[in-house]
Amino acid sequence: MTTVTEAPPLAPAPPKTEQPRRRGRWTPYWLLLPGLLWLFVFFALPVIYQASTSVQTGSLEEGYEVTWHFATYWDALSEYWPQFVRSVLYAASATVLCLLLGYPLAYLIAFRAGRWRNLIMILVIAPFFTSFLIRTLAWKTILADGGPLVGALDTLHVLDVTAWLGWTVGDRVLATPLAVVCGLTYNFLPFMILPLYTSLERIDPRLHEAANDLYAKPSTTFRKVTFPLSMPGVVSGTLLTFIPATGDYINADLLGSTDTRMAGNVIQSQFLRILDYPTAAALSFILMAAVLLMVTLYIRRSGTEDLV
Repeated sequence: MTTVTEAPPLAPAPPKTEQPRRRGRWTPYWLLLPGLLWLFVFFALPVIYQASTSVQTGSLEEGYEVTWHFATYWDALSEYWPQFVRSVLYAASATVLCLLLGYPLAYLIAFRAGRWRNLIMILVIAPFFTSFLIRTLAWKTILADGGPLVGALDTLHVLDVTAWLGWTVGDRVLATPLAVVCGLTYNFLPFMILPLYTSLERIDPRLHEAANDLYAKPSTTFRKVTFPLSMPGVVSGTLLTFIPATGDYINADLLGSTDTRMAGNVIQSQFLRILDYPTAAALSFILMAAVLLMVTLYIRRSGTEDLV
């Protein structure tokens, strides 16, 4: 005989309870609100105001009125295109020089500085302890006619090469394109070194050890491992250097001449001296659009999505 055992009765289902409300779901948005308001008041509103100014007509005495006069853009670009080309050329030259000077120094700080790392980092950011204007004025003394630096360059016949390229005039450096590029390079060099150092410092040392175990030469290790992994720092550093250098006007004003005026000098003059606000606003938007286009193409061409 077999006995059939009855299954135990099922436990009653627990009563349905309402899910507790997420009280903190709006907390991140409230934390973002001050920053968003700041960007709207001090960035979005000025941009909107300048956009409306660029399509106005009138004068300072009679007042300006929005007439959607888009011809101001074409008139400004056709008259001041040499300054725009010069701005891009000077900014690109300074960016390349900053990369050539900053990459070895960033590499030294990241991999070879040892206990001197903090001291070198302080020296890199030391220019930030003084104002931008003072740093630029110091270069007027450094590049003065008859100074030791100009004398050394003349002795080494470097000025002959730069004069042939059109960057200097004779044995004079001040009031030439070379002086403007030197000022831009010096003032924006820390913006190149810091992202490069951050990117290089994040590289796993075991990757270099693995390359050495595979009998890779130092040049091969740098070309195949170090430089590709530091591309986020290269892209960030070049952007942080090129973008402000393109719109800079202090270096061209203090170290250059009327033949080295950049787009920033024209905009500053239109706003503060000539008082032609529509033209100044149109020039500002043309410069912003040109820089935005070049930056977009550069980021896509660089092939990196991770920026430091």
